[in-house]
Amino acid sequence: MDYFIRRAEVEDMPAVLALINELAVFEKEPDAVNISVDTLIKNGTGTNPLFTCFVAEHEETIVGMALVYYRFSTWEGKSLHLEDLIVSQNYRGKGFGRALYNEVMRYAISQDVNRVEWVVLDWNTPAITFYENSGALLLKNWHLVQMNKERLHNYIRSIA
Repeated sequence: MDYFIRRAEVEDMPAVLALINELAVFEKEPDAVNISVDTLIKNGTGTNPLFTCFVAEHEETIVGMALVYYRFSTWEGKSLHLEDLIVSQNYRGKGFGRALYNEVMRYAISQDVNRVEWVVLDWNTPAITFYENSGALLLKNWHLVQMNKERLHNYIRSIA
């Protein structure tokens, strides 16, 4: 199958947002996406972007994407976080996901990071199997912790 992986450009951001929305539906959170194309453009392009996005393009159509950004680990130093890797449902099982994953890992090496990390839902067994087969270590004793904007404001009000 003819395709190529490349960095996302401004004109790709509507397709990237469509993939993010498709991922939200897949993860059973269809109303969770609160960003816009403008947010993606503002934060993912220009001279100091907050993230790097790779897209899989097949026959002039964006069929998948992977979004990464830097983190700093007090144990490991410079690391890369893979926020999302999504392939549109009609294109799954054709190698696009593996190609995006491979590009992220090549990018990590080129950026001299000491670790790449990401999260995966416990019911997404195909992804878990893929990651384990690639040599990734699943940390089963750790819990993901988040504080959304509303909870953050509630907390700050509670300590004031």
